[in-house]
Amino acid sequence: MTALTRRLAIGALAAPALPRAARAAFPDHDVRLLVGFSAGGAVDLVARLVAEPLRAALGQNVVVENQAGASGLIAAEAAARAAPDGHTLYVAAMSAYAVLPQLPGQRMPLDMDRDLVPVGNVAGVLNALVVAPGSPFRTVGALVAAARAAPERLTYASTGNGTSQHLAGELFSRLAGVRMTHVPYRGGSNAIVDIAAGRVDMMFGNFPEFIGQIRDGGLRLLAFGGTQASPLFPDVPLVRDTLPGFEVTSWIGLAGPAGLPAPALAAWDAALARVTAAPGFRRRIAESGLEVLAQDGAAFRATIAADRRRWGEVIQGAGIRAE
Repeated sequence: MTALTRRLAIGALAAPALPRAARAAFPDHDVRLLVGFSAGGAVDLVARLVAEPLRAALGQNVVVENQAGASGLIAAEAAARAAPDGHTLYVAAMSAYAVLPQLPGQRMPLDMDRDLVPVGNVAGVLNALVVAPGSPFRTVGALVAAARAAPERLTYASTGNGTSQHLAGELFSRLAGVRMTHVPYRGGSNAIVDIAAGRVDMMFGNFPEFIGQIRDGGLRLLAFGGTQASPLFPDVPLVRDTLPGFEVTSWIGLAGPAGLPAPALAAWDAALARVTAAPGFRRRIAESGLEVLAQDGAAFRATIAADRRRWGEVIQGAGIRAE
């Protein structure tokens, strides 16, 4: 029996066992999913993909609210201040939980561990390495060779210091034994424009945000940064094929305000297990360049702890600070 199957079975058994009052308490009105970024990015995409099937699983309307700013922390703070009844959750990206709290110089308006509780991890975001369509680099090996031949000449884009794109570039540099120049941008769209025009050599980023340009020929997909390729491009190699140890994966899950009652947590666990097991949801996730994770709260907390250790080493080794 898989972990997901056990969750479905436990949820089915646990729901009837709850007292009548507890069952009626959650959910009894609209559910809000707070997104810390503007529409169009990977976090917003996951929120909207999961909201539709959650409406059926919870029996209530599920509203996605974008509260962009402060690298997603404005929405996190709003979720932490919400009533701890399960009706307001934060759509959490890996950076908010695993990177920002340990980034020197980063102002945190909340304590992610004290003020929020992980509810469940929903989707993994594939990492992709892209270059301009006219780039001379067609393999990861060619990039590494060029970087070794001309230290600091090659450039890589990100959406800011301490972002997943920046950390991926630093990990690449460390494993390859090279020095490259980091070019931070204020937004992903501006970075992609300059990548496509060849003004910056490359970028590691969230695959869903590149798909349109890759399909239209505006970007060349060189490799995937995780442990597997997307089924949309199954023949594209992995960075780790050339640089063993390179593994950049991200995730997007749900967290709620501290103090969520056990019945609400149990209801969320059962609802997420049902949603993430549904073939239609899994198909839409794959078509969007994502993968289903389906981690309950305990597994989600373990993932957060592991990623903090992993990226903390990169941050410290590269001397990265918040802007």
